[in-house]
Amino acid sequence: MKLPKHVAIIMDGNGRWAKKRFLPRPAGHKAGIKSARKVVEAAAKSGIEVLTLFVFSSENWRRPPVEVDSILQLFLKALTDDIVQLHKNNIRLKVIGDVTSFPESIQKAINSAQTLTQNNTGLTLVLAANYGGLWDITQAVKCIARQVQNGDMHAEQIDETVIKANLITNDLPDPDLFIRTSGEQRISNFYLWQLSYAELYFTDTPWPDFDDVAFNKALIHYAERERRYGFTSEQLGELNA
Repeated sequence: MKLPKHVAIIMDGNGRWAKKRFLPRPAGHKAGIKSARKVVEAAAKSGIEVLTLFVFSSENWRRPPVEVDSILQLFLKALTDDIVQLHKNNIRLKVIGDVTSFPESIQKAINSAQTLTQNNTGLTLVLAANYGGLWDITQAVKCIARQVQNGDMHAEQIDETVIKANLITNDLPDPDLFIRTSGEQRISNFYLWQLSYAELYFTDTPWPDFDDVAFNKALIHYAERERRYGFTSEQLGELNA
């Protein structure tokens, strides 16, 4: 089966899953951690190179303080409790986003987890935390502007390659498959630049119910797609002949 190199997921529906069961919203986020573990394991076993999980968006700070605090506590717990198993399974952890806004305890846990796993050669697990696509593009533009201002390049030299090189994901392949759970069909300020040619897969399954079986179903959907990148099917056939 044709596999994507990079799968990116918006893990949506934790709160609604909890509400349906008359539970507080944090209970849904806690259940979502279990689904994340299953999907990470499935991705690693499948031979996928990169898996990005949208853990906390730059907009999530607007949620009720109790819920934000719960999410941050779960994030810290996952960084400290799960990292040993990730390391044992040869998984490299990479956290992207404006992590300086997080409490010092989380920043230290991020640095420790990334350092521990930096030489691992299996799946690269990317956690997008306090990340937003608009923020990513904006910080890239600022970086390029400084290079022009310092005389390191001319404005005429700026192209797609230069912009991509200044995104926070510059060392990663762009996602081939984007998954969003719980019925919503939008990108919600995730990988705005990086998803330009990704296959989009939406499912009504809430994230706490999304498991390895559901993940494999998404992979099968991807395998059935023809990715043409502007070419016709006939041209692809000639190129692959």
